[in-house]
Amino acid sequence: MKRISLQWRLTLFTALLIAAVCISLNFLLYRNGVYYIDSLQSTVVDYNGSGENIYIDIPDSQWDDFADKFSIQIFDTKAGYRRRGWLITAVVTILGGAVTYFVSGHALKPLKEFSERVENVQARNMTDCAIDGKGVPEFRKLSDSYNEMLVRLSDAFEIQRQFTGNAAHELRTPLAIMQAQLELYNSTEHQGNDADTAEVIKMVTEQTERLSSLVGTLLDMSELQTVERSDNIEVNSLIDEVVADLEPLAEKRNIELVAEAGKCDIYIMGSDILIYRMIYNLTENAIKYNKDNGKVRISAYKDNSSVIILVEDTGNGIPCEYREKIFEPFFRVDKSRSRELGGVGLGLALVREIVRLHGGSVSVKKSGKEGTVLEIELPGRIG
Repeated sequence: MKRISLQWRLTLFTALLIAAVCISLNFLLYRNGVYYIDSLQSTVVDYNGSGENIYIDIPDSQWDDFADKFSIQIFDTKAGYRRRGWLITAVVTILGGAVTYFVSGHALKPLKEFSERVENVQARNMTDCAIDGKGVPEFRKLSDSYNEMLVRLSDAFEIQRQFTGNAAHELRTPLAIMQAQLELYNSTEHQGNDADTAEVIKMVTEQTERLSSLVGTLLDMSELQTVERSDNIEVNSLIDEVVADLEPLAEKRNIELVAEAGKCDIYIMGSDILIYRMIYNLTENAIKYNKDNGKVRISAYKDNSSVIILVEDTGNGIPCEYREKIFEPFFRVDKSRSRELGGVGLGLALVREIVRLHGGSVSVKKSGKEGTVLEIELPGRIG
């Protein structure tokens, strides 16, 4: 019952009510009609038994035949009366349900429009999704509360955007200066520096780069809601672009990087930049956590109205208890190895957020000693 729409609920409840009323009326009218029909039959029988005159002149030789036919006619009349009663009940119930369905559909039209506007709400268009509740008095309170909520959310997102801009300036600028100074220091010779000093400089350089990457990813995640998602994206071309960009990283570990394109072009609607980042992060992860001399394969295909993207590697696999947690921010299966590879624990969290914004899902399809297969399902382009 929870899955049935409000319009159908009203229709079913009204139809049941009409049916109950019609059944009750039909039963009462039938009992009343049968009573009077039986009274008519009893009157004829009483007249015949008492010997009194009746107004129908029937010869005595034909009376028994007449009485039998009259009884049959009475029985058939009652049966026909009952059938017509049930037929009328069914017709009235069906017509009442149909009228209720269309009338309730018209009455619930503002609620349907409200639902459609809620589905279209994005961080960048909140002020365009206000509801006009003047037409329906009962709906006015809900629409006013909804519009006030949109204003509050719009203000909150504006504050967040301002914070993001300020944070980008306040965090990225000092980090960029630190990185530039460290690069300048490392590019020149410094006689007299002992091994401990060199080790400290190396550690500071690595941690500065890691912090810079962390800040960049956090800021990217905070800005996802404001990115336009109206690009017409050909998935296979984007996969080829990712493979070309990550080929040098794969060659360092002698990992074979393969893109398997389908026979036909596959299109989705979304942000070209975000979808590229999504595939890039998954592929980079598959390379970093793969075995030496391993293989990474990326493929895409259509499945009815959806587009499926698979990223397969030949790594050590992911334990069953961690297959959902790997998409959480800052979660690492092997923390020491992740730090060695420069990971900050946000790559897959960013992937999940991008997939969610595009109305899709991401999951570990299978994982074991032979490797891992990550599956992304996105809505295909319509038309």
